[in-house]
Amino acid sequence: MRVVELVAQAEASGVLVTLVDDRAAKALGDTVTPPGLVGVATLIDVPLDRALVGSPRLLAVPVEVTEPGNAGAIIRVADAVGADAVVLAGESVDPHNGKCVRASAGSVFHLPIARERAVPAVLDALGAAGIQLLATAADGEIGLDDADDVLARPTAWLFGNEAHGLPSDVLARADHRIRIPIHGRAESLNLATAAAICLYESSRVQRRAGNHVEPIE
Repeated sequence: MRVVELVAQAEASGVLVTLVDDRAAKALGDTVTPPGLVGVATLIDVPLDRALVGSPRLLAVPVEVTEPGNAGAIIRVADAVGADAVVLAGESVDPHNGKCVRASAGSVFHLPIARERAVPAVLDALGAAGIQLLATAADGEIGLDDADDVLARPTAWLFGNEAHGLPSDVLARADHRIRIPIHGRAESLNLATAAAICLYESSRVQRRAGNHVEPIE
């Protein structure tokens, strides 16, 4: 589609468009080969209490996740399975980070995303809202295949740092530690893959039980 057509469509939708030269476009972008489009938007994150409005049934809670690609992928998966919100706990990556936004493929604009540096405050707020805390662990007491009764309840999945996993004090706060069965020879799963499996399973069980609540606007 030609540039003039794109500009016309954007302006017809009420978007202010400014054309710049290649040098300016490169300076505005943060990739080696910028796509040629730069958008300006308001900050997307919301207060923690806003993310917990409306009796949420399913949340993703990355704890001290510092890799923006992983954070963006988790946000994308949470959006895809119909989760109610994502809460970035601890010293986690900024969801406005360019790589995080790109990895989310637009999902940062589709569901509430909260940030709270005090991890205990996040866990306390989730517990007060009646949401159980689940964490993945290789030695978890429940296998994911056998966890349907647990997954049917309002759930916040805790996902740990890429290199170190969840801190011991956070693991101790989890209501259940869930292990993902690995039937092949792989030693483990990466963060985004594990999050996708867990969130999908929770969504599947909740939808089958008729317990899912659509994400808040």
